[in-house]
Amino acid sequence: MTCERTRAYTRLIRTLEDLRAVKLQSSEEAQIRFTADQLLFCADIVHDEAARRAYADVDRLCERLVLSGRWTAERAARLQDDVWACGPGLLSLHAA
Repeated sequence: MTCERTRAYTRLIRTLEDLRAVKLQSSEEAQIRFTADQLLFCADIVHDEAARRAYADVDRLCERLVLSGRWTAERAARLQDDVWACGPGLLSLHAA
């Protein structure tokens, strides 16, 4: 875990608090928090199937939010970026 990842996690939690009860259902928020936790403690995204699966679930959630008209594509992309920033990122992928 790095300072950058910790800051990304904090930023994501603040975003979720801002969106609570307005733009996200509690189950959706819980799914995003779970994924952020998985990524925050993930050392190697290539070999951590659970973290990859959790991120894919958030990716699908964002797609549903956009398709339903509840979110804009831009907001969903920002959330995906914030969640991804909680993890080891591309350095882990390049190391593989």
